[in-house]
Amino acid sequence: MSEIVRVVVDAMGGDNAPEEIVKGAIAAVNNHEDIHLILTGLQDAVERELKKYTYPADRVEVVPVSQVIETAEPPVAAIRTKKDSSIVVGLTMVRRGQADAFVSAGSTGAVLVGGQAIVGRIKGIERPALAPLIPTKDGVALLIDCGANVDARSSHLVQFAKMGSIYMEHVVGVKNPKVGIVNIGAEEEKGNALVKETFPLLKQCGDINFTGSIEAREIPAGACDVVVCEAFVGNVILKLYEGVGSVMIKKIKEGLKSDVKTAVGGMLIKPALKKTLKSFDASQYGGAPLLGLKGLVVKTHGSAKAEEVEHSVYQCVQFKQQRISEKIEMAIHKNEESK
Repeated sequence: MSEIVRVVVDAMGGDNAPEEIVKGAIAAVNNHEDIHLILTGLQDAVERELKKYTYPADRVEVVPVSQVIETAEPPVAAIRTKKDSSIVVGLTMVRRGQADAFVSAGSTGAVLVGGQAIVGRIKGIERPALAPLIPTKDGVALLIDCGANVDARSSHLVQFAKMGSIYMEHVVGVKNPKVGIVNIGAEEEKGNALVKETFPLLKQCGDINFTGSIEAREIPAGACDVVVCEAFVGNVILKLYEGVGSVMIKKIKEGLKSDVKTAVGGMLIKPALKKTLKSFDASQYGGAPLLGLKGLVVKTHGSAKAEEVEHSVYQCVQFKQQRISEKIEMAIHKNEESK
């Protein structure tokens, strides 16, 4: 058996907590012998959910807290004042080395602020970045950044490209991943000031496979493996991706039930269609890791159900076993020494 990976899951975060959070976390433990699960949350609520399941008791523990950070709370104030919240307690365990990773579907702002203030950035990293995997025609791509740095600088985007490349190669298994910067055209001279400033810097990077600009319409086709942008653009791409995907699935299902003929045809193609649509279900890829921190912090959707939580825990195992934080730190230090 490989080394045990200690994963803290915020049992109180998200729209479906604690039911779906606990359900997904327990599924991960039951299906993976290398996980030690730590649930932070209101004790009565968490233990009530745990009673529904059978699981290895020696690999599941509850760390009771007395506070919960709500989504609408100001993140900085919440992190400062709610020291006994499920988010702060979980992040503190990662900082102290009592856990290897933290997963939350709670307040994005609180997780971002807490990740930087409590866990801390890797030395040399200017800004950590949220980096979700998004489905493409032939697999997945990493979108970095999608929510942490709305006003990014060119040096930030260069680091995003490097961190994203390391993650795609060592966690997803893509050799020499192709890196593209989101732009409004393929020509180097196109784009806003940030893109124009960043493009030549990425071209000069010898440790990434930079392939140039990528237009948004090329992302679903899998034109590159690491999609680099600042957080405003990344968040718009992610939300549009999710919205279009949801509507398309709904319209396809409606179309297959429109009359008797299509209903019969729908029954015949149902297995193949289900498999195809499943590949575009973002929940199976887990959450968005906050790359650039000393420990792993994963933010899942606020509406996350059990499957997304389960896969987010699996993400943590891969991340830890592949020593991603250490590899990012080595890459950044190597770059600093070469200057």
